[in-house]
Amino acid sequence: MANALDVAQFILEKHGEMTTMKLQKLCYYSQGWSLAWDEVPIFDNQIEAWANGPVVRDLYRTHRGQFRISKIQGGDSNALSEAEQDTVNAVLSAYGHLTGQQLSDLSHNEDPWINARGDAPEGSTLSTPIDRDALQDFFGGLDSAQRAS
Repeated sequence: MANALDVAQFILEKHGEMTTMKLQKLCYYSQGWSLAWDEVPIFDNQIEAWANGPVVRDLYRTHRGQFRISKIQGGDSNALSEAEQDTVNAVLSAYGHLTGQQLSDLSHNEDPWINARGDAPEGSTLSTPIDRDALQDFFGGLDSAQRAS
């Protein structure tokens, strides 16, 4: 199984340089749709509900302090299976045109992030894990046509 760094590197190779916020959200959507379509996670790394949306802390550690990024140190896009590549490519087709802020705003309206944040005040530094079952239930309940357009 690939890890979040591998998925992020694949995204960067396919889509090119982007903001770190956008990269984080595209990894989140890759995980969500992998759970819905394939019923398995695309990576084992935990996703947390941060103030600006879902974040993979392990990925954050590799790009901390950067605004834009074009390569992930330690990421190997070849680690993704063909099915995982297909999932990420579908996510890029559906969400790749959106900015990091638009993806953050989108995630703020979705149950996995909302429920993980609970009653935390807006802007709180709370970093509660987003439950994989919640991701699978949420994305599995969406029609593929409901992806970002």
